[in-house]
Amino acid sequence: MKTPITVSITGAAGQIGYSILPRIASGALFGPDQPVALRLIEIEPGMKALEGVVMELQDAAFPLLDSIETTSDLNHGFQGTHWALLIGSVPRKAGMERKELLGINGKIFVGQGQAIAKSAASDVRILVVGNPANTNCLIAMSNAPDVPPDRWHAMTRLDEDRARSLIAQKTRHHARDVKKMTIWGNHSSTLYPDFEHATINGHGVTETIQDRTWLETDFIKQVQQRGAAIIAARGLSSALSAANAAIETVRSICELTPADNWHSAGICSDGSYGVDPGLISSFPTRSDTKHLSIIDGLTISPFAQAKIDLTIQELREEKAMVADLLPR
Repeated sequence: MKTPITVSITGAAGQIGYSILPRIASGALFGPDQPVALRLIEIEPGMKALEGVVMELQDAAFPLLDSIETTSDLNHGFQGTHWALLIGSVPRKAGMERKELLGINGKIFVGQGQAIAKSAASDVRILVVGNPANTNCLIAMSNAPDVPPDRWHAMTRLDEDRARSLIAQKTRHHARDVKKMTIWGNHSSTLYPDFEHATINGHGVTETIQDRTWLETDFIKQVQQRGAAIIAARGLSSALSAANAAIETVRSICELTPADNWHSAGICSDGSYGVDPGLISSFPTRSDTKHLSIIDGLTISPFAQAKIDLTIQELREEKAMVADLLPR
């Protein structure tokens, strides 16, 4: 047996945690021969529910599940961790302004960033799932100056998967046939799903779908508003698909990206495509199994540039709202 990989998960008793934990324990994250040691982190009010989650994990008797620890102490929860999945965050409530939500969650991610810097393994990598994911990631990264910026990722894979699925349904293909779908910018209602560089079975999406009006209007809106549509239908936010996207994000970071594809992730901008250096923005990325690099040289149309400018401006505004949480 290989040495176990330690995975720390915040919000472990929540909906996404409940959906993702059995998949991690069964080998979906790191493969069928890689044991995992789970560090499950919750706030004090959630610890009782977390006990029940642990009971279920124990009862499932997963062969790859080496150990489980539960805690509400961040330093202990991130001790020696190789992968930190920051899932837990306060959801936006009716009447709550975005700035208020950023302030509440921002303080949470200050502490998480500091604890990761203090306690995690030297090779730690982090995926932020809890919303607003991009700016939460920026806050945590800024409060962990000793952790290299290329270790930090915000999840936009769910938006990519939603976009691929919609294109597949429109063309009566399978989602696996849709590749190179880029999500630009923020994981919010301003995100831009870039259909102009996406392919279906190797052919450009715009070659296959002649209805440009649909691509520029309904398609974009449906991707941007899919989360709200799920809440309206289910009465709860998306958990199953978010958990799946988190799994796929980590796998895409750890595995070599095929030459005919790329994937979306929020990473620390190096100035590519005019995005302010230091912002956590979603880009088209490719992995060498160690870190993600931005696909360069893409031609951005005036239509796409206007959409990208809008979502990047929102990221700038969010950064300004949490300036007091970002160490100088």
